Amino acid sequence: MKFNFNGWAKYENYILDDDAGRKIPGVRWQPDMVLEGGSIDVNGAGLLLTTEECLLSPVQARNPALTREQIESRLHDYLGIDRVLWLHNGILGDDTHGHIDDLARFTSHDSIVIVSEEDPADPNHEPLLENWERVQTMALHARKLPMPTPLWFDGVRLPASYANFYIANRTVLVPTFNDPNDRIALNTLSECFPDREVVGINCVELIWGLGTLHCMTQQQPAIWVK
Repeated sequence: MKFNFNGWAKYENYILDDDAGRKIPGVRWQPDMVLEGGSIDVNGAGLLLTTEECLLSPVQARNPALTREQIESRLHDYLGIDRVLWLHNGILGDDTHGHIDDLARFTSHDSIVIVSEEDPADPNHEPLLENWERVQTMALHARKLPMPTPLWFDGVRLPASYANFYIANRTVLVPTFNDPNDRIALNTLSECFPDREVVGINCVELIWGLGTLHCMTQQQPAIWVK
């Protein structure tokens, strides 16, 4: 299955990227919907996390003709989702306009981690607090991940986040940023994934591209890896 791609509804030079996905062996069904891997996170048991900023905002609109209810219906039909859990806004500096993989991630079928900014002066503080309050109304166990000290490049705030980790079969790869909070994030995720080795990878330079480990990877079903 290959969803449509429109350059995060921001960049015009996306045609070759969209075509590349259609050439992956095994792709036989292409739903009529724009959806990026980083815009959703699923627990494998019927729940899906996303943000209103990404899928519902008229800014960088992926599917402007679809209502919230229609999007939820298609996610049910295409991915077998029973319930969509909506958070509000993503983190500052995310040029995808609200990808969930910088904000909150499932760590088990009923547990998530969600980033939190403790500095009231930081622009991320209030939006992340609002998301934390929303999570409290959901039937989930939630743990906070800290945010690293803000990183900047050429005057632009970068979307550095420990939530952009990648889960492999026996390993969890976690972005780090030469920051004291690196150790807190790694310890927290080690407790969330006791059956996997949690490995930190320095992403201070990688984040210049406005994404890190989860952004640059894609799960590949074993049947395709031969």
